[in-house]
Amino acid sequence: MNQMPPRRVLPKICIALGLPDIPRLLEQARREAEAGESFLEFRLDYTPDPAAAARAIARFLEDYPNCTVLATCRRHQNHGRFNGSIEEELRILQLAIQYGARAIDIEIETAELVPDRCAALRTTAQLIVSWHHFEATPPLDAVLRRMQKVPADVYKLVGTARKPSDMGRMLAASRLSPKIPLVTLSMGEVGFPSRVVSTALGAVFTYAAPAHVQGTAPGQVNARQLRSLYRIDKFTKDAKIYAVIADPVRHSVSPQVHNRAFQARRLDAVYVPLLVSATQLRDFFQFARDLPLSGFSVTIPHKRRVMRYLDEIDPLARRIGAVNTVWRDGNKWRGTNTDAAAVAGPLSKLIKLSGATALILGNGGAARGAACALSDAGVKVALTGRNPDRVRALARLTGGEPVLHEQALAKHYDVVVNATPVGMWPNVDDCYFKDQIPGEIVFDLVYNPLETMLIRRAREQGKQVIPGIKMFIDQAVRQFEIWTGTTAPRAAMETAALEALETKYSGQKA
Repeated sequence: MNQMPPRRVLPKICIALGLPDIPRLLEQARREAEAGESFLEFRLDYTPDPAAAARAIARFLEDYPNCTVLATCRRHQNHGRFNGSIEEELRILQLAIQYGARAIDIEIETAELVPDRCAALRTTAQLIVSWHHFEATPPLDAVLRRMQKVPADVYKLVGTARKPSDMGRMLAASRLSPKIPLVTLSMGEVGFPSRVVSTALGAVFTYAAPAHVQGTAPGQVNARQLRSLYRIDKFTKDAKIYAVIADPVRHSVSPQVHNRAFQARRLDAVYVPLLVSATQLRDFFQFARDLPLSGFSVTIPHKRRVMRYLDEIDPLARRIGAVNTVWRDGNKWRGTNTDAAAVAGPLSKLIKLSGATALILGNGGAARGAACALSDAGVKVALTGRNPDRVRALARLTGGEPVLHEQALAKHYDVVVNATPVGMWPNVDDCYFKDQIPGEIVFDLVYNPLETMLIRRAREQGKQVIPGIKMFIDQAVRQFEIWTGTTAPRAAMETAALEALETKYSGQKA
């Protein structure tokens, strides 16, 4: 009987290399190895000559002998790019092992047809049997039973998340089956957090895209982000998991800010972006309970709708009618609004609020928070916006004065607060005021770009300005302290936000 070789412990991150030719495949592999990555998947089926690509593994390993290469040659019937037969696929994988691959990936559809051949290959390399569903995430129990009929070193389950609970069921597979070596991932933007937290929940490893190259699956993030932003090597199975829920969510810089704060305070915690559509809040709460999440930030379009799912809401948030911060208290979800204080706080450093006058632009959740906070501080508030009915309703709530745009231009205020998205990227040339701004202090709650057209015009007119980043940091600091019970590292959070916004905005301009 053949003796299986010693099994090398697989690193936590596998870089999936799907390049269209062998020179580029080897070039990218070398870049990743030079960057410190030691576990690389060679997608042989992406090249025009998979057998030649298999032989090229030896050339790579001559220079980087400490790297582990996983060879994959997925057939087109299973969403790969190899058009050959099963026999040809197995021959190429055998060749890859001969030239140094320490692991091979065979899709279940092939493996269950040739179990004896798989067993033979497993005597010379680790065998990963994989299952993919590119449309949804069906029940996984039957899938796992099917896969275990083929003995393997690792079973890879990859579905597509259409809603948060799809990802929750995928992540639960590793957590609830600790004796089965699994890789569990959800493709798509909804499933992105699975790539960050799956290994902490028991998965053998996760996949990442190579730096500066498109990944081989929807939702892949590069290893540098997994290590530096999400600190995948640092947090443990006991880590507290936090998130921001939004639609869209890709633009959020909250993960950079809160993960930097966790790092600064050496907390076992991680914060991820989670795409939740307007119709998926109920499903999200099922996911949040099962994971479980310890808390989350709430932004557009959920700040009002989320309230119906909470057990306790503080009085100010209830009055505002919007929640942006939620945390778990035992078996209960509690909610508050940190946006309101984050408006009053920066302004109070420039002006005595009691008796001051303020014009608030907008009638949505941000405007409601600003109006309530300033009204409670003794500011005489005027409100204007595109929806006169909502403006009047907000004025009644806060004791403010509803004014038309033309009326606002004819008056002068101590403070002007922009609580609309006017001027937000990508519409960076837009400004609520075409000419003179009717206030001495201008506070724009928009923070992308860092300097909006409104802030730029206010500076040119000699006014004091408060950019939106100030409000963003203030509300994030309060969130952090609610969640953790520790003092927030404000300076580190502000630095992280500025770095993230400068990177995002420079990329957007390019």
